[in-house]
Amino acid sequence: RMTDGEPSALAVVVGSLVGLSLGVTGSGGSLIAIPLLVYALGTSVQEAVSLSLALVAAAACIGAIESFQSGLVKVKAALLLSGTGMIGGWVGAAGHRLVREEITLLLFGVLMIVAAGQMWWRTTLREDSEEGSICADLFPRTCWVKVSGIGLVVGLLTGFFGVGGGFVIVPALTLLLGFPMRVAVGTSLLIITLIALTGVAAYARLVPLDLRGLSFLIAGAIIGMVAGRQVSRALSPRLLTRAFAVVAWAVAVILIGHNLWKFKGGRL
Repeated sequence: RMTDGEPSALAVVVGSLVGLSLGVTGSGGSLIAIPLLVYALGTSVQEAVSLSLALVAAAACIGAIESFQSGLVKVKAALLLSGTGMIGGWVGAAGHRLVREEITLLLFGVLMIVAAGQMWWRTTLREDSEEGSICADLFPRTCWVKVSGIGLVVGLLTGFFGVGGGFVIVPALTLLLGFPMRVAVGTSLLIITLIALTGVAAYARLVPLDLRGLSFLIAGAIIGMVAGRQVSRALSPRLLTRAFAVVAWAVAVILIGHNLWKFKGGRL
C-alpha cells in the first residue's frame, strides 16, 4: 500500500502513463495499468485489479459524459449490456480468487496480445458514415440476445482481469450490431463505467481499496490524459495507436516469459 512520499509520487507517474495512453489512443489504459501497478508499485495482483478497475471507471466516466453530450451514446443498449456485464463482473471477481497470481498474469499477457491486435486492426478501418443501424437506433428485441451475451463476456473479463473491455465491446457493437464506430466507442465508455464500478464493489470484499493511492493515480491519469490529447492533435492517431500496440505486445511477451519462469520455480 502507498503510504509515503516516494510511492505516492510514483503513483502519480503510473497514473499519468495510463492517462497518456488513454488520451493518445482512446483505450488501452488498463492494459498497462496492471503491469505498472504490480511491478512498479509492488501491489498484489488483487489490489492491482481493484485499483485498475477504479481508475478505468473514473477515466471512462469522463469520456462517457463528453460522448453523451455529443449524442454518441445509445443509452438503452448500454444499460442492457451493462446489466449482464455486472453479473459477469461479479463472477469474474469471484473466479479471480481461485487462480494463482502467476497464472493470472500469464493469461493477462495473452489478453494484452489479443487486445493490442484489435487496436491495430481498428487503425486499418476507414472512418464510417454517420448512418445508424437497427440495433443502434430502434433496438428491437432481436438485438437483446446478442447484447446480453456480449455483456456477459465483457463482465467476466472485467471482473477477472480488471480491464475496461473496450477492445471487446467496440468490435462487438460494430461487427455484430452494426453500430457506427464513433457511436460504438461512445456507448462503450458508459458500459465500461458501469461494469467497472460493479467490479470495484466486488473486489471491495476481497481487498480494501487504497483510496489514498487511488487519488494519486487518478490525479496522474488526468494529467496524462490532457497531455495525451495534445500529443494526439500533433501526431497521427493511427501512428500513435500502432506504436502503443507494439509497446503492449512487448510488455505482454515480457509478462508471459517472467511468469512462466516463476511458475516453473524461478526465483526473483
